[in-house]
Amino acid sequence: MLTLHVAEHSPEAAVLVDGPVVAAVGPYEDLAAAHPSARGRRWPGILTPGLLNPYGPELLEATYHPDPREADRLGTEPIGGERARRLFRTDPSRLGASARRGVQRMLAHGTVAIAGDLRARPVLDAVRRAGLASAQR
Repeated sequence: MLTLHVAEHSPEAAVLVDGPVVAAVGPYEDLAAAHPSARGRRWPGILTPGLLNPYGPELLEATYHPDPREADRLGTEPIGGERARRLFRTDPSRLGASARRGVQRMLAHGTVAIAGDLRARPVLDAVRRAGLASAQR
């Protein structure tokens, strides 16, 4: 099914999507005229190109993203360095949950792909399930 996406603050740029594939990018009026049967989706904000984050391993395997239920104890900001390594060593199951929260943060900031060699299976699973593309540095 064709879907035509346009953001309210960037009407000059629209994206025509056919299932999982970007079929066309261009002015909304042109795409709407060329594909009148496409379902329209309007979004607040602006449309921008997706971001390639070059720090996948550092942000997902070496950084702990606290659960909101841990905010009183660990805060809400990502934790790196020795403190993150200690958290992962004492409770390896935290890695997958942390990676899922890290991926959510990346998606919220426009990331569509990450670069770097991911090694941990829970992190790879979180990236794949979110649909992020992977690239080499």
